[in-house]
Amino acid sequence: MSMPMGDAPRHAADSHDLIRVYGARENNLKDVRVEIPKRRLTVFTGVSGSGKSSLVFSTIAAESQRLINETYSAFVQGFMPALARPEVDVLDGLTTAIVVDQQRMGADPRSTVGTATDANAMLRILFSRLGEPHIGPPSAYAFNVPSVRASGAITVERGDRKTVKATFTRTGGMCPRCEGRGKVSDIDLTQLYDDSKSIAEGAFTIPGWKSDSFWTTRVYAESGLLDPDKPIREFTEQEMHAFLYGEPTRVKVEGVNLTYEGLIPKIQKSFLAKDKEAMQPHIRAFVERAVTFTACPECGGTRLSEAARSSKIRGISIADACAMEIRDLAAWVRELDEPSVAPLLTALGETLDSFVEIGLGYLSLDRPAGTLSGGEAQRTKMIRHLGSSLTDVTYVFDEPTTGLHPHDIQRMNELLLRLRDKGNTVLVVEHKPEVIAIADHVVDLGPGAGAAGGAVCFEGTVEGLRGSGTVTGRHLDDRATLKETVRKPTGALEIRGATANNLQNVDVDIPLGVLCVVTGVAGSGKSSLVHGSVPAGAGVVSIDQTPIKGSRRSNPATYTGLLDPIRKAFAKANGVKPALFSANSEGACPACNGAGVVYTDLAMMAGVATTCEDCEGKRFQASVLEYRLGGRDISEVLAMSVSEAEEFFGAGEARTPAAHRILGRLADVGLGYLTVGQPLTTLSGGERQRLKLATHMAEKGGVYVLDEPTAGLHLADVEQLLGLLDRLVDSGKSVIVVEHHQAVMAHADWIIDLGPGAGHDGGRIVFEGTPADLVAARSTLTGRHLADYVGA
Repeated sequence: MSMPMGDAPRHAADSHDLIRVYGARENNLKDVRVEIPKRRLTVFTGVSGSGKSSLVFSTIAAESQRLINETYSAFVQGFMPALARPEVDVLDGLTTAIVVDQQRMGADPRSTVGTATDANAMLRILFSRLGEPHIGPPSAYAFNVPSVRASGAITVERGDRKTVKATFTRTGGMCPRCEGRGKVSDIDLTQLYDDSKSIAEGAFTIPGWKSDSFWTTRVYAESGLLDPDKPIREFTEQEMHAFLYGEPTRVKVEGVNLTYEGLIPKIQKSFLAKDKEAMQPHIRAFVERAVTFTACPECGGTRLSEAARSSKIRGISIADACAMEIRDLAAWVRELDEPSVAPLLTALGETLDSFVEIGLGYLSLDRPAGTLSGGEAQRTKMIRHLGSSLTDVTYVFDEPTTGLHPHDIQRMNELLLRLRDKGNTVLVVEHKPEVIAIADHVVDLGPGAGAAGGAVCFEGTVEGLRGSGTVTGRHLDDRATLKETVRKPTGALEIRGATANNLQNVDVDIPLGVLCVVTGVAGSGKSSLVHGSVPAGAGVVSIDQTPIKGSRRSNPATYTGLLDPIRKAFAKANGVKPALFSANSEGACPACNGAGVVYTDLAMMAGVATTCEDCEGKRFQASVLEYRLGGRDISEVLAMSVSEAEEFFGAGEARTPAAHRILGRLADVGLGYLTVGQPLTTLSGGERQRLKLATHMAEKGGVYVLDEPTAGLHLADVEQLLGLLDRLVDSGKSVIVVEHHQAVMAHADWIIDLGPGAGHDGGRIVFEGTPADLVAARSTLTGRHLADYVGA
């Protein structure tokens, strides 16, 4: 802006147009120095594991959040997560950061799309004001609030210490039968015992229940409450009740006091109260066989009490409202014209419109949060920020196009640009060329992954990136070509009349022995078809997007089962027991309990982790490190990369075929650069998913079902993944992939396209055939985008 009287001096406040990061060293970053322009869209690229998340999330966003937390009083900080200052020399020009990451929403059975956003809270207020008959305050419509009644004496310890009688009631909306879960679990008794045998003959078929175990079988046999020699099917009604539902009672078995309780409560405590993901595979298989979930007969799966369902606005109850697709609900809310609740209707309408705008209008508010895909969960979190009038904020997105069809990516791009044009800084970690293309500024990290990454390879415009010769630059204009010939199917998986979620009575034959890709826009019913309708037990190995749970004690070696053969090899070579070579067992350094670091908790300040002085971070007792295998001690083996370890266990004195096989699979999925003992908490999302793929590849199954395996993969890594899928098919397996990536579609032997839209506009098969036919017909959205991609 020029001034009439010559150029006025620039205001000091306008000179801060950059976020400057000097000397960033988080995780694998090597003294990274970048300057990021504010109020622009910056995309961070690079292969998976190159340090993008370390720079954007662990450094810039983490420091911004830590500085904001420090502005609160110590009392408030005590309730917030404590954050440590990231390893960086200079970070200035930061603005408030809002992080929209891909963490899947909590899969708590009581969490739904409505409770995770604010839509349910607003609907409850609406019904408590307008619902007929009126049944109580907003909590009376909440399926997470049970009704409570209490009466008794209350003493307040003040000067005169009076005791008064008090009664208390609270009306909640929780269905008393299923406790707001919408489902009730039934235990299939035939999976627990064989009723033709007696207890003494070993009737129990529960894993881990040995016939001589004090705590399990013998409590029943010797309790004196049951006849151990009578077949279970001949028990009287009274005996059967005591056997299945008996209240806990004390019994003496061989002079030892034990507690006897009915079989069903015992199973519920010992198996069902635990997280299924954390169970050993054979126990998980037992639980999946023994427990069946059915919709609650009392509330019909709506989670709400009868009273909450009886209160209606214009003939619609809150249960009906939550079951509608959000775009229909938004239309219904617009029709309500009630001046008394006008501000509420406006706010609720805006929230519901945001869902539609972001392409999630096909969801309903009662959809359990745990069933959303990573991309859907991320877009649900974005809803808060869309209508916000804050400006000069830094928005940080983690691969916002995950789970989006090429058709939807266009809409996501418009949203990102809209956020930027309001005067915000938008930082995006992304692999898709369509998103990289709209960037004002690109930061490319690499050149490799893990220890070979962590440096800035390029900084500048998208055009500059194309000509830069970096891995990303070279692959940016990659276009897959359709295959000349496709494989012939060897058989078919028949699906008839599939109606899971929004599927509309779908009949389809999924060809076996080939690479079959299922496509369609987000919400068209792909996962419902593949996960919900493919018959279980047909030798199907399903690899979905649920994240790996891992503590800082777990690493690729413990997760894949690699540590067992390694420990045995060490034990055998040195004539000692295997438990010594586990940092979570007898071999652990006593000072840090095998964690390698000592944690000091500082209340509301960030806790401090210092390397353990006794073992120098090696996690093992000094005596254990004297045992060697092939000239290396156990801590040196855990510090090897997968590729080094594969070579080490492949030949010579350390040859261990069992370990070598697992390492080979890790190298196959492109994780050769990971160190074997690296804590799982430090792996990126793409790395965790490939780690999961490597573990499942060993399972004996003829059909592999993969859910978006390219999530978090760089363009260069997609080729390697396609090679892996080809090898699986060539070895006689059938591979079914749910995928949006055009390179995977072009590589398929057979495509099944669902649509034409999302939600109730989807759920039908709009195309099945070879990719070449799909491109030639261009009859569907997918066909048109694939044709553009391959340049047909």
